[in-house]
Amino acid sequence: MLKKSILSIFLFSLSMWTVAQDIQQILNSYQFRNVGPLRGGRVTAVAGVASKPSVFYMGATGGGVWRTDDYGINWENISDGYFPTPSIGAIAVYQAKPEIIYVGTGSDGLRSNVITGKGVYKSTDEGKTWSFIGLKNAGQIGAVEIHPQNPDIVYVAAIGQPFGKNPERGVFKTLDGGKNWEKVFYHSDSVGVSDLELAPDDPNTIYAGAWRGERKPWTITSGSSEGGVYKSTDGGKTWRKLNNGLPTGLTGKIDFAVSPADPNVVYANIEASDNQGGLYRSENRGESWTFVSDNPNLTNRPFYYTNIYANPKDANTVYNNSLRFLRSFDGGKTWKSLSTPHGDNHDIWINPNDTTIWIQANDGGANITQNGGKSWSTQFNQPTAELYQVEVDDQYPYWLYAGQQDNYSTIAVPSRPPLSVQAGSNAYIINTGGCETGPAVPKPGNPNIVYTNCKGRFGVFDKRTGQELQYYVGASNIYGHNPKDLKFRFQRVAPIHVSPHNPDVVYHTSQYVHKTTDDGKTWEIISPDLTAFEADKQVVPGSPITRDVTGEEYYSTIYAIRESPIQEGLIWVGANDGPVHVTKDGGKTWKNVTPNMPPGGRVDAVEPSPHNPAKAYVAVLRYQLDDYAPYIYKTEDYGQTWTLISDGKNGIPADYPTRVVREDPDKKGVLYAGTEFGLFISFDDGKKWHAFESNLPVTPITDIKVHQGDLVMSTMGRGFWILDNLISLRNVPEIGSRKVVLFETRPAVRNQLSGRRETNGPEYPSSGAELDFFLADKIQGLRLEILDKNKKLVRAFEPNMKKDSVNTERNMSTEFSNPPASPTLPNQAGMNHFKWNMRHSGGWDKDPNRAYTGNGPLVATGTYIARLKAGDEVIEQEFEVILDPRTTLVSDEDVAEQEQLTLEIQAFRDEIAKLIYAMDQKKKQLETQISQEKGNRQIEIQKSKLQELYNQVVTEDGTYMQPMLRDQASYLYSMLGSADQKPGKDAYDRLEELQQTFQKIKRQFESL
Repeated sequence: MLKKSILSIFLFSLSMWTVAQDIQQILNSYQFRNVGPLRGGRVTAVAGVASKPSVFYMGATGGGVWRTDDYGINWENISDGYFPTPSIGAIAVYQAKPEIIYVGTGSDGLRSNVITGKGVYKSTDEGKTWSFIGLKNAGQIGAVEIHPQNPDIVYVAAIGQPFGKNPERGVFKTLDGGKNWEKVFYHSDSVGVSDLELAPDDPNTIYAGAWRGERKPWTITSGSSEGGVYKSTDGGKTWRKLNNGLPTGLTGKIDFAVSPADPNVVYANIEASDNQGGLYRSENRGESWTFVSDNPNLTNRPFYYTNIYANPKDANTVYNNSLRFLRSFDGGKTWKSLSTPHGDNHDIWINPNDTTIWIQANDGGANITQNGGKSWSTQFNQPTAELYQVEVDDQYPYWLYAGQQDNYSTIAVPSRPPLSVQAGSNAYIINTGGCETGPAVPKPGNPNIVYTNCKGRFGVFDKRTGQELQYYVGASNIYGHNPKDLKFRFQRVAPIHVSPHNPDVVYHTSQYVHKTTDDGKTWEIISPDLTAFEADKQVVPGSPITRDVTGEEYYSTIYAIRESPIQEGLIWVGANDGPVHVTKDGGKTWKNVTPNMPPGGRVDAVEPSPHNPAKAYVAVLRYQLDDYAPYIYKTEDYGQTWTLISDGKNGIPADYPTRVVREDPDKKGVLYAGTEFGLFISFDDGKKWHAFESNLPVTPITDIKVHQGDLVMSTMGRGFWILDNLISLRNVPEIGSRKVVLFETRPAVRNQLSGRRETNGPEYPSSGAELDFFLADKIQGLRLEILDKNKKLVRAFEPNMKKDSVNTERNMSTEFSNPPASPTLPNQAGMNHFKWNMRHSGGWDKDPNRAYTGNGPLVATGTYIARLKAGDEVIEQEFEVILDPRTTLVSDEDVAEQEQLTLEIQAFRDEIAKLIYAMDQKKKQLETQISQEKGNRQIEIQKSKLQELYNQVVTEDGTYMQPMLRDQASYLYSMLGSADQKPGKDAYDRLEELQQTFQKIKRQFESL
């Protein structure tokens, strides 16, 4: 909160909020940082450039479009700031002029957490800029195909909305580069097109796969009697359904492949009923077909995979992307598996000029081969991780935990570097038990113990040994069941929650709330079934063709649980089929307190207020029911009544589904909401919301924690993000009409570890005191001073304004002038963020641009004062500098002694530098005299003596020359600057030796 200043107390009620600055400008001043992990997430669309074999594009399902121009060594996001959705379905490059690129949004892998598409985008400059060109409501896009001789003619296969019916599906065609679109193939509002291909030698010949694909929270629908293979030979004007040799029953998802090597050969990978699913081949452009393979991998989880590709130079070489990556050399009759960096494969593009160069996509990202699949580029350079939630531990620095989609273990990464590693930030990613779904919840007080989940299986992971103890509730494999027959219905992301009042109390949920006090060895059920459990929703998922029962579609399970942090035994739960319940007595009795809202939505988050036990919030996700409205409800009477605080008109758009809401534990009424397309903040308990975009990419915010004064988030496609230091943010409303506000500064930790900066992050902060201040207007003469507890000036900062002269105060104890203010202070109307690195100004240099650059000794721990001078106002805030909490070998007294000695050494180095400068000036003077008085022996002797003295101070140029006085002093200084420590006796002795040497040289110089 804001503290008392010298002049004023800046505590204003919300009703007095009259900040002149635009709130979005203030919010945009805050910068989020990505902390990884750098292992990629799911990619379902890839493309390359034939004429530039090192250039490739990948489209992630939650991370947008990325480009590499060095075979995948580095990736750059090229869709941020242009695309309103991060979900990518198809990428097409116009090979004759590869600056032209079309992208269809909306992944074709219809998982339950699929992110909806928002149309088609076009670039004419290799992805530097993009334009929206239509089909906003087409939902998921399975393919984009460009006419090979005319980049303005483009076809789009629109699958449609994944969770409901819509007429904007089928095949769309443009003749003018996207200015206008015509629907050239349409079946119905429930049947879209999963893929289309143009014949390589005749772009008027088109193959399209009609597919009814739809999801509900409790099942997957893939296939119908209306689906099948369609062909046009007149550029889409007319179509006919092909039947000769194709499946005769129900038809599901379809994907095509045609090789330029033989355009007569067409492959169709088809999900079908009656054991007719698999690969079909035509040798006459689809007029007749032969069923060539029923390899089960070809139609494994077809709604998720189904991708076939033919080698551009050999029509008999075919590739299949599915659970495993397969290749056939005999036209699809026999298959062999190829190893890729990750399983769950989705797409491939092969360079037609050199068919050993591929890009291939899977659930771990995109990878490139230059030798036909023998070796691949890494996926540990792609910040597109899909994370289901975030948990944090209570150590310093704290770590972030989550389930990462399609990872064999949950993971943890640090908020800042915890130790020095040589392999870069990827060395910090650790396994923490469980599996991809998570969560992973560290035990309060003991971060070595992590409670984990793997699709309903509870575990206790010990980070010290890497072993995970397994204590599955019910100990029954839940796969493959009709959920109504299960004793315990565990959803694949079944939550785990540790009581904030007792770290030995752990909750885990099926349709019941389960509780353990002995790390899972024994469990008790403390609730009845708290779900709606409607009979018509209890079905075996996957119809009408392919069964798919992994727990993802188990409806009627408890999806969210949290105990009040201020009242023990007050527990809120929400189910994925709608109901909300609360208990005030630790589970003895429960009350249904479901808000008056549309039924069936997933209660994605419950949030007991950290300020009022009667108050709570819930975030409800209904997009899986084809309802994209935001639903955040608030109660202030234990759930008896609820208020909708996200009506689509008060800041959160009407088509932004909400996933999570959290209240700031240090500021009542400050709310953070994570939606499908970004973050929002409310300063007035949900009356009004503000988009909190800043540098965040557009991606689903899956979970939020406010922890140790930071905002910590997980995303479904861009990893973890942190906003450091919420003090000024949460107090924005209290600025009122003040012209200047200096906010409280949290303790600054002397953490001397730093992480290597890598492409795409993670981004680790430098250590320092975070000083935030607000200015209504830019201030002339602005100055920030750092004082010690005795009000002695330590450091000063001013904006980068040119001055005629610098006035420095004379320090009577050292006889040196205080260094001038550093010209690095921000001075913008609005919020200003500044970090003091906890160092003194640094040393003197004859070059003003290199003097006092701010890399002096670290200050000692203790109390400091930030003094902001802004016009006539002078405002002060006290703050602390503290030791790294992990420190065991050093005390506050030790670092105070270290500071004192290093300052003395710095002052000594300044003396040496000034002596060298004086010597240089004397040398110039003598050289001038010699040139004017040639043959003057006395001057020559004087110059020779000066050079002898100079050589004792400055190290002679050369290889491994003996370090002289200046370098010896620097060596001593560096010995004391790499760690918090008490100086050793040798440091004092050596400084005394060097000072004696210096005084001797100085006297000799002065006698010249």
